[in-house]
Amino acid sequence: MSDTTGLGGEKGQQLVGVVLVSHSAAVAASVADLARGLVHGATAPVAAAGGTESGELGTSAELITAAARSVDRGAGVAVLTDLGSAVLTVKALLAEGDELPDGTRLVDAPFVEGAVAAVVTASTGADLAAVEAAAGEAYAYRKV
Repeated sequence: MSDTTGLGGEKGQQLVGVVLVSHSAAVAASVADLARGLVHGATAPVAAAGGTESGELGTSAELITAAARSVDRGAGVAVLTDLGSAVLTVKALLAEGDELPDGTRLVDAPFVEGAVAAVVTASTGADLAAVEAAAGEAYAYRKV
């Protein structure tokens, strides 16, 4: 998990945080780096929660919870995932009700394109609904 932000530590900033959950720590960190790199200026708080605590492929409820808490700035947390059990783990955490910060939302979006859209939009100071909509719109990006 990592949280490298330009705005996250400033007092008074209420930005949507973004958590990227992948079965691979390297994939989650790389997608977070890509999304941050495409933002011009300071970025919203972003954390990668990839793999397990022991560095294996998989998902970890503990890493996801810690990542969500690290990016929570009071405006909600958008969580994007890659594969099936990552989705199930986030859904289980949301169902428990007290593991993730208030305003945490699982966002239905393609992992890479959605992450970029979410981080770019969150970095503008947009609210959680706008961040979720921008990420979800990435499903419509045509490559051909």
